[in-house]
Order: sequence, then structure tokens, then C-alpha cells
Amino acid sequence: MTMPPTSLWWDSLPKPVQIRPSLTKDIDVDVAIIGAGYTGLWTAYYLLKKSPNIKVAILESNVAGFGASGRNGGWCSSLFPVELEKLSQQSNKEKAIRMQQIMFETVDEVGNVIKNENIDAEWQKGGSYSIARDEIQLNRAIDQANHFKEWGFSDSDFTFLDQNSAQSRINASNILGTTFTPHCAAINPAKLVRSLAEIVEANGAQIFENTKVLSFSKNEVKTTSANVNTKYIVNATEGYRSDLPGLKRSSIPVYSLMIATEPLSEKIWDEVGLRNRETFADYRNVIIYGQRTKDNRFAFGGRGAPYHFGSKIDNKFDQHKPTHLELFRTLAELFPIIKDVKVTHTWGGPLSIARDWAAHASLDANTGIASAGGYVGDGVGTANLAGRTLSDLILNKDSELVSMPWVNHKSKKWEIEPFRWIGVNGTLQLAKIADFVEQKFKTETFVTGLLNKLRGH
Repeated sequence: MTMPPTSLWWDSLPKPVQIRPSLTKDIDVDVAIIGAGYTGLWTAYYLLKKSPNIKVAILESNVAGFGASGRNGGWCSSLFPVELEKLSQQSNKEKAIRMQQIMFETVDEVGNVIKNENIDAEWQKGGSYSIARDEIQLNRAIDQANHFKEWGFSDSDFTFLDQNSAQSRINASNILGTTFTPHCAAINPAKLVRSLAEIVEANGAQIFENTKVLSFSKNEVKTTSANVNTKYIVNATEGYRSDLPGLKRSSIPVYSLMIATEPLSEKIWDEVGLRNRETFADYRNVIIYGQRTKDNRFAFGGRGAPYHFGSKIDNKFDQHKPTHLELFRTLAELFPIIKDVKVTHTWGGPLSIARDWAAHASLDANTGIASAGGYVGDGVGTANLAGRTLSDLILNKDSELVSMPWVNHKSKKWEIEPFRWIGVNGTLQLAKIADFVEQKFKTETFVTGLLNKLRGH
């Protein structure tokens, strides 16, 4: 048994983690869910809300919330990994626009559940900034704001702020401007996922921890200790999807790492800003993300850790000293006032990326096997939408959600090794090179365009 990772979020839980019993005998249920993270728990939550007598079992190889759900950056955002143009190609322009509106609404849906269920998730809907710190990033920020306007969205959904307005809100070094959306909340993800597990149990679901799934097929899930007979199966494994038989190339586990500082003084926060605990990122190529926590720390993360050959997942990969050091260097460059503060936590974990960088929520009516995932790091909100969508698909409800363009989307498989390893790590290095070239020469090069193609954008 592997206990949860040492992270700020898990260390903040109000009580020690109690491990639930494993599955020890065969059972019969209506829905078997593989994975007790956000996708699995939200699916169970809405199934039980809509059909209180439905029998749901959740099978978790570790403990509820062990994966990305309990250790992410703490953004409940309206970000979706598929661009509006691609969504439009998958359906039409109206559906693409509606999909983005539903993502806006999803942030409030999560907030409403947190309020109605009395969950202490340190929720604060302060919105999110993406800052620009050089002319290239500034052009990207302005282009993105104009892009949203071209698709019919208003400044109240996504807007550009000039240098003076930006600096008064988030006083990052060399800031030239920022985009802002109100559709994002800062949360403590571990508190949310652990509370969700308790709520779905109280509503009638069974959660079996330390129960590894060996295989699944129509009407049956086989685990190391017993089998589950079921009408529907939900694959909710997300970043761990490639560990399941036959799914090695369906998505890749990419590691995103994080740091947390000690609590910072009001003097520092008066200098930095983020008075409403807004989340923040910027327009560089190597993704970064951060928030001001409820207890006044920086929680800050980003990409940069290597992809491991054969889509290998191992808890030891949660620590990668060069990346963690680079994260603090980046944070201190953004906010020089914190250059001497202590880092109290370093952690990380895998997230899931499909070959076309597209998320999905699917149900095969012939086999009764459903799945959702491929969130590319934007899973806190999207997993809630997935849970609502999968519950409607399973209950055969003809809702608006089941007509959205990501429903039943199929991504092609990733390449075989060693091409997968070469391509993924090559793309990561290209992102770093692109940032270096932009900073050094103050211009975009073919590297940026190539990077976008490799990412599928």
C-alpha cells in the first residue's frame, strides 16, 4: 500500500487518512467505477443524485484522491484543452461556443456543490490572470482577448488589461499587461476530493481502496482479490489510464510538479497583489500555474519534468530536483520579493494527454463501458462536467450535455516506443528552446510554430 504523496494539500487535511477496506468478495452492482478521483467521484455523485437507488461501486488502487485530483494546482477553471476552432470542426460553431459557456457554468456548479454540501475546500472564485512580460507574450495576450471577442464572448468573460491595470492587481516583474477571466476559483484540491468521497459514500456508493483492477470487459471487472458484475463500467483513471491492459497508447502520463512556500507576510502580499486569491499563469511556452493559498502561501507548479519511457508511472517521479529548483527560480523571477522565503513542500504527479490533446466523455452502448479523461491538466472543472455527462449517458437522459462535441470523441493512439519517448521529450525541450529564443532574440521563430503543431494546436 502506498500512502498519499507529501504535498501541501495532503498535509492540510483536518484528519489522518483512514484507509477503506479492499474488495474481498464478488459483488453485483449497476455501475462499477474504476478510480476514486474527481471523474469517478463526480460520476457517482450525480448518478446517486439523479437515481438514488442505483448501486455504485468505486474501485481504487490506492486511496480516494491519490492521483491528480488530490495534488493539482488548485484551479477550478473554465479551461478546456480543445480550442474553439477544433470544437467547431467536431460539431459546429454554435456547439463550440456553447461548450465554452458550459465550462464557464461548470465553475459555478462546483462552487454550488461545495456550498450546498458544506465542504471546506478553501474555495474562492477570484478569477485568473495570464500575464505578459515581454512583447511576444503581450501580442499573444492581445490576440487571445481579440479571439474570444471574435467568437462572441464579452469582456465580462475574458478581457485584456493594460500595464497599469495589470500591475495594480498582480505586481509581477516586467509586467506589460494581462488577460483576465472571472471564471476560475482557487481551491484546496485534496480537501475537495476527500470530502466528495465521504459524500458519495453517505449517499450509498461503496468505495473499495487498495483494490487494483487487472482487467475489465462487458459486464465484468476483475481485481486482484474479487470480481464485480455490473451493467456499466466507468474508466475514470485519467493520468493512470495507460497502466490498464490494452490502453498503454491511449494517452500518455506527463508529470507536472509543484512547490509551496511558507506562509508569507501581509507586507509581501501587499507588494504582490492577488487580493482575491486569483490564480495566475503567463504566456511562455513551458506551462506554469500558481495561486495564493488560503493560509497565504504561494502554491506554484509547471511542466518541465521528463516523460518516462514506456509511459512508466512511479511515485519516485513525483520528485525531480532540477524541475523543483527551476520552479522556485521562476517564481522568484516573477516576484523578486520572495527570493529569500522557504519552500516547505515539493511534489508532483502524472496527468493525461491524448494524442490530439482532446478530452473526451464517452459511452459505448454495446458494451456499457464509459470513460472520460485527457484533461491535459485542466481536470478540476472538466471532471465535474464529465461526471454530469457520464451520468446522463448511463441513465439514458437526453440532456444538452450529451450533445456536446467532446462526447464520444475518439483520439488516435500514441506512437509506439521509442518514438513516443523521443517525440514527447523532444516537444518538452522545444518548449524550453522556444522560451530561450524569445527571451534572447525578442522574436518568435519556427520553433514556436513547430511546437504548436507537435502539441496538436
